[in-house]
Amino acid sequence: MKSYHIHVEGIVQGVGFRPFVYRIAHENDLRGYVKNLGDAGVEIVIEGKEEDIRKFLRDLKEKKPPLARIERIKKKEIPPQGFDRFYIEKSSQKGAGGDSIIPPDVAICDDCIRELFDPADKRYMYPFIVCTNCGPRFTIIEDLPYDRENTTMREFDMCDFCESEYRDPLNRRYHAEPVCCPVCGPSYRLYTNSGEEITGDPLKKAARLIDEGYIVAIKGIGGIHLACDATNEQAVEELRRRTFRPQKPFALMARDLETIESFAILDEDERTELTSYRRPILILRKKDPFPLPEKLAPGLHTIGVMLPYAGTHYILFHWSKSPVYVMTSANYPGLPMAKDNESAFEELRNLADYFLLHNRKILNRADDSVARFVNGKRAVIRRSRGFVPLPIDIPFTYTGLALGAELMNAFGVAKNGRVYPSQYIGNTGKLEVLNFMREAIEHFKKILRVGKLDLVIADLHPTYNTTKLGMELAEESGTEFLQVQHHYAHAASIMAEHGLDEIIGIALDGVGYGTDGNVWGGEVIYLSYEDVERLAHIDYYPLPGGDLASYYPLRALMGVLSKLYPVEEVRGIIQKHCPRAIESLKYGEVEFNVILNQLTRGINVSYASSTGRILDAFSVLLNVAYRRTYEGEPAMKLESLALKGKNDLGFRVPVEGETIKIEELFIQALESRANPADIAYSVHLALGRAFGEIAIEKAGEFGVRAIGISGGVAYNELIVKTIRKMTETNGLKFYSTYEVPRGDNGINVGQAFLGGLYLEGYLSREDLMM
Repeated sequence: MKSYHIHVEGIVQGVGFRPFVYRIAHENDLRGYVKNLGDAGVEIVIEGKEEDIRKFLRDLKEKKPPLARIERIKKKEIPPQGFDRFYIEKSSQKGAGGDSIIPPDVAICDDCIRELFDPADKRYMYPFIVCTNCGPRFTIIEDLPYDRENTTMREFDMCDFCESEYRDPLNRRYHAEPVCCPVCGPSYRLYTNSGEEITGDPLKKAARLIDEGYIVAIKGIGGIHLACDATNEQAVEELRRRTFRPQKPFALMARDLETIESFAILDEDERTELTSYRRPILILRKKDPFPLPEKLAPGLHTIGVMLPYAGTHYILFHWSKSPVYVMTSANYPGLPMAKDNESAFEELRNLADYFLLHNRKILNRADDSVARFVNGKRAVIRRSRGFVPLPIDIPFTYTGLALGAELMNAFGVAKNGRVYPSQYIGNTGKLEVLNFMREAIEHFKKILRVGKLDLVIADLHPTYNTTKLGMELAEESGTEFLQVQHHYAHAASIMAEHGLDEIIGIALDGVGYGTDGNVWGGEVIYLSYEDVERLAHIDYYPLPGGDLASYYPLRALMGVLSKLYPVEEVRGIIQKHCPRAIESLKYGEVEFNVILNQLTRGINVSYASSTGRILDAFSVLLNVAYRRTYEGEPAMKLESLALKGKNDLGFRVPVEGETIKIEELFIQALESRANPADIAYSVHLALGRAFGEIAIEKAGEFGVRAIGISGGVAYNELIVKTIRKMTETNGLKFYSTYEVPRGDNGINVGQAFLGGLYLEGYLSREDLMM
């Protein structure tokens, strides 16, 4: 007779792990107990024959529930306790020095879908149907351990039927904390936008209203969406008008894969991701011709689409004639997605005609995650529902807070060798978003049992709200404060995800505050445990009006051209090649002349090495986009044009010392008589070649085998493909990130990694800021 104490860490709460342990203990004729340890995983005590215990441990690893992830198993022999059975012990509120990872929200499983449409089932057509294998997790959890009383489901007392399933260790709903039914659980109500309740079946009527062309606000798992019939062009146009989103692509939700295949092209990897428990919005290539309204994603070759992930969605499509909805976050541009019934009518009255709201509280807002496949690999763009709060491993055990970037924000909490990135926060330049961020930080600290911080890390930019917040939080808690350069953090995120010791990092994006005070964004960086060095960059060019150039890319084009031609010649080039760009300026010709004067006199002009602004400038020159109405718009539309190109015109970008002479690319484009698609295609290839060549050269100089790319431009198919092919052809290893977002939404992971290098004494404060 042997007896062991076993401590299991990982994703072992809220995924059916305890009933699984109960079953395999009985199958192996063992006695003892299993219980949750709050923030520290699961504790198991077993007694029995040595051979049976060995089989139990093998089953523990090999037969675990599909959503479970075992990070560590600690086993210690103890004196026999004399148990007469195996049972499930009540959860403990206190941990045992480890970490329990809270599972993310999980899409409804096939078993629950089958029951949802079974007329004989008690939960027939009940939108909140869940089991241990699916349903909300992160969005409803208030504290650990993950038990019902620590979630927003505590407001709903279980009926006898639900409790009998909840208490049965052999039932699929054993300790499924959100378990409920029509008798005891949450329910939907349908309202007009003036707050008047509409009687009858709320979901059936909401589906009919969508079919009739109305816009309906639908409260779901992580917030409220605005939904309309995606096949109805008038409804789509009206949604654009109300939300002030004239061009931003709308996300779609399709009834099933067959519907998606009617308007988009997808491969097996994309099918797998679409149907995964994460159910992200996946950016897919449009079919040509595209059978849906072009205004869903104007000027783009792609469309973002997801599959239903909650009972609510399946029921709506069951009653609806439309096979595909627009399903976009319910908010005005730049503000957090609405989530609360109390404020929904006030916030959304002018956006929605009707409101389909339920009475379960959403504690933690979580937007839909967004991803796309770039050269056959998944690239996460927005990491939120379905991913959060799963951690990323780093080789540093300190406790810290990384504040992330200003736009596309997510922060990260570092603890015990992991970074826990938050849900999508958004544009922290907005006060409402900054307040949401403060609340989310406090919640993460609570559920992760974070006490004293060792370090607070923020971006180098002196005026970012995240930087100011970092300073404030550090001062309040008496914690050391560290600022790190933006693109160093991008490179560090690759090292963090892949466990690398050094890298030649290519960091390409729109904007990042440089150590010299200029705007960076076209960087080649060496980063290791011992050194960080900026090796090369796009040659600085003027940005008249500074940040205004990100909204009016004509300013960037004029700035680059002013390096090549006298200002009056710049006037003529613009008037000849892209005169409509002048009309797009807020004050038209008057503003155009002011910009020319700024360039002549050097007034209110900043200097940049930004790749993003270069792509924006080409979007104007080739008459693709004149204004940025959403993040990345001009560059995205330029990529869509480039992918129509067929001929490489052989454009080259010379490199002189540490500078990439990007302006030469504009001379070649202006002199070319090729069609715009071929010019755009050749521009992308030339950019990829320039960065690939210098990265390979520097890898040879430093003896580095790894080249990686990060930043918002790392989602660009042509540029990434070119650099990857060159890297691998030269026998080097190419890296990007596949779990961590490549853009600013993932920069918190790189910041946390650099914070570890700093605390361990590998890199100094000066290294990371200068």
